[in-house]
Amino acid sequence: MPDSFVVTAAITVEGLRKSYGSVEAVKGVDFEVREGEVFALLGPNGAGKTTIVEILEGYRQRTEGRVEVLGADPFVGGRALRERVGIVLQECGLDPYLTVAETVLHTGRCYPSPRPVGDLLELVGLDEKAGDRVKTLSGGQQRRLDLALALVGDPDLIFLDEPTTGFDPSARRNAWDIVEGLCNLGKTVLLTTHYMDEAQHLADRVAVIRAGVIVAEGSPASLGGRDTAAVRIRFRPPDGRALPPVGAGARPDPEHPGYVVLETAEPTRVLHALTGWAIDQGVELIGLTVTRPSLEDVYLELTEDSASDGSAP
Repeated sequence: MPDSFVVTAAITVEGLRKSYGSVEAVKGVDFEVREGEVFALLGPNGAGKTTIVEILEGYRQRTEGRVEVLGADPFVGGRALRERVGIVLQECGLDPYLTVAETVLHTGRCYPSPRPVGDLLELVGLDEKAGDRVKTLSGGQQRRLDLALALVGDPDLIFLDEPTTGFDPSARRNAWDIVEGLCNLGKTVLLTTHYMDEAQHLADRVAVIRAGVIVAEGSPASLGGRDTAAVRIRFRPPDGRALPPVGAGARPDPEHPGYVVLETAEPTRVLHALTGWAIDQGVELIGLTVTRPSLEDVYLELTEDSASDGSAP
């Protein structure tokens, strides 16, 4: 094999199935996570994403299918694989009486080349809490500590399972900066989150799982046809004036009383006609906005009624 050979897939999943007795939680899932990218796995509670992540982490055996993580079967990869992987679980059990620095130092001893404690705590914004006991930390600060523990072994692949739960907006943005910094270092990240703005901001690609099946996959901008979907134009029309013919499809917006909304596949032409008319009339189109379906809109459409279709953990 030539020295220049590069493995392009950090994670490969083919025909993955997982059953719990008579309940099939994962029903033939296929996807790939490329080296150096952030891949977001989205889905409602009970859709099967936690099962998939636990299989990828090596904590749960699959029923059928092929799974490779950094070139190895995660269930039998052993220490050599685990030293290259960092994990932030939804809930981590930590010794409440150790200090923050002691906790990171203790975990670092499990790895051959741990990152310096001080550098890690500065990275996650806990340098001023180094001497504080874990039990005194807020929920958001404990999640930052979880992230530090996932990074202490300088892993190639990081699993982030709801990493910013409990964070205030400022702390979430700081966490996003950390993830982006990891990507700049060539790390690969698999992210699960219920925050669509988080997936939009961080992920290179996303997959949406519903009832054990992936129902859509692509970039956040193109998922579910977002990039080609009809554009929605919303504005408050001037009093007592009939709109031009281009506004014939406008209808009252139930979410914004007094406003109208119209959808079009020709936003440039419609906006040109609409704004040209407003200029000729000497009026303003108050609150004029032009939007495509958001990632949240697409996600909700893809996963609606999932609670009634037999979803499993």
